[in-house]
Amino acid sequence: MTPLVLGVGACLAGWIALYALLCYTNGSCGYEWNCRLVTLFHGILAVCITAYIGYIDGPWPFTYPGTKNTPLQISAMVVSLGYFIFDMAWCVYFRTEGLVMLAHHTMSILGIMLTLWLGESGIESCAVLFGSEITNPLLQTRWFLKHSGRYNSFLGDVVDVLFVLLFVFMRVFVGGAMLYCELVSPRPKFIIKCGGVAMYALSWVFVVDIGRFTYRKYQRWMNHHRMAEANGQDVKRE
Repeated sequence: MTPLVLGVGACLAGWIALYALLCYTNGSCGYEWNCRLVTLFHGILAVCITAYIGYIDGPWPFTYPGTKNTPLQISAMVVSLGYFIFDMAWCVYFRTEGLVMLAHHTMSILGIMLTLWLGESGIESCAVLFGSEITNPLLQTRWFLKHSGRYNSFLGDVVDVLFVLLFVFMRVFVGGAMLYCELVSPRPKFIIKCGGVAMYALSWVFVVDIGRFTYRKYQRWMNHHRMAEANGQDVKRE
């Protein structure tokens, strides 16, 4: 367990160092901008590593849940655990996130710690990391577009549509299939199954929020379309 603690500490120090470096070299953009860059980097890194684990290194998470952790799975979880601890501390200090996102970070931290402590079910944790982080680049792109004044554009609409579709597909459908395989398999421990249910329930909370956002965006788009048609008719009359 000591090597794992040292590994998590080293990764945490690495994420802090990367954030500090960005703040030093890119200080004019603000603290949250640079933290979002760290988040984007972690999202891309986590997706690449967990995709390799799931599709190449194995085992296949839908078929072999509850198996012993491999060295690569442990490395991926240690890197992400260090990041989640950093981001959780940052969000609490700057008070930028609500209770739902803090609950997501807390459950992610506890879930990875439990998986590392048990020494099994690493493939499911990596699958959850993949499904959680694959939409992260789109989410961060949306934030960067908004804060650079380019969100209300065709590119902003494309990013929103892709994010909503990918999020719902991965969290609801793929996540639901993963949870079913987890629950029916005799290998994973009961506490791991409970964690899977909790993460899936939290995903539905996010989905409800995204549904509300999608409805509001649709209403704004329809109002804008009606105004454009009305302005066009006025021009024709003139």
